[in-house]
Amino acid sequence: MNVFKYDPRMAVKTAATTTVAREAQRLFFQIGMVQRVRMGAALTELGLTFAQAHALRLLDPDRPSPMSGLAELLVCDASNVTGIADRLEARGLVERRSVGADRRVKTLALTPTGVKLRARVADLMSEPPAAIAALSAADQRTLRDILRRAVEHLPAASGESA
Repeated sequence: MNVFKYDPRMAVKTAATTTVAREAQRLFFQIGMVQRVRMGAALTELGLTFAQAHALRLLDPDRPSPMSGLAELLVCDASNVTGIADRLEARGLVERRSVGADRRVKTLALTPTGVKLRARVADLMSEPPAAIAALSAADQRTLRDILRRAVEHLPAASGESA
């Protein structure tokens, strides 16, 4: 069920808002909001919040990550990462490790269970919205290529890999 419908009457006709980029952003946002509802339901079935799932996805299975670095990637305060890590650790998905002699610096390492769930989360987050899946293969390739070029303009600290 598509609860968000494009209504051209919603577009304000002013010089500041009629650019092609603004219209593209409105459409991108509309698709994103529908995807957010779908993703939220799928993550709830896995017992995860979006923040927990995003943290899992950002953790490198082969290398523990400092909690401060994860906070930067999640664009949140370190205290928020502590809560996320607490819940992930309680489920056996991550473990905290001290770095050398400095017990104040903690890293998060995925457990084998965490690695498996991370793969499932990455798979879920890679599933295209129905609106994009319905496009022709040629349109999907064009959209992918355009988005790839747009991602090149993202800040390096976005936490995403292109």
